[in-house]
Amino acid sequence: MLPKQENENQIQIELNEEVAQGIYSNLAIISHSSSEFVVDFIRVMPGVPKAKVQSRIILTPEHAKRLLLALSENIEKYEALNGQIKTGQEPGFFPQLGGKIGEA
Repeated sequence: MLPKQENENQIQIELNEEVAQGIYSNLAIISHSSSEFVVDFIRVMPGVPKAKVQSRIILTPEHAKRLLLALSENIEKYEALNGQIKTGQEPGFFPQLGGKIGEA
């Protein structure tokens, strides 16, 4: 019998109220070096020429790839329940805000 072995491998994660509220972002700019990926989350408002970075997340390349795989898996699950997510690449779709290569 192996008591508590499952619990020893679990991480307790704390989420305070402020962080739980989240931060809205409608633009992400991703850059990288040989040792890290930097994701800046930005809120762009129509008609406002200046936008501010709301949050910056810095990841190792390994964690960036894990995030990519986790997002891909979750998007597949979401689309299976809710239909395809339109990205602005579809014919006839005109987004309000344009983006450049390297932005998501």
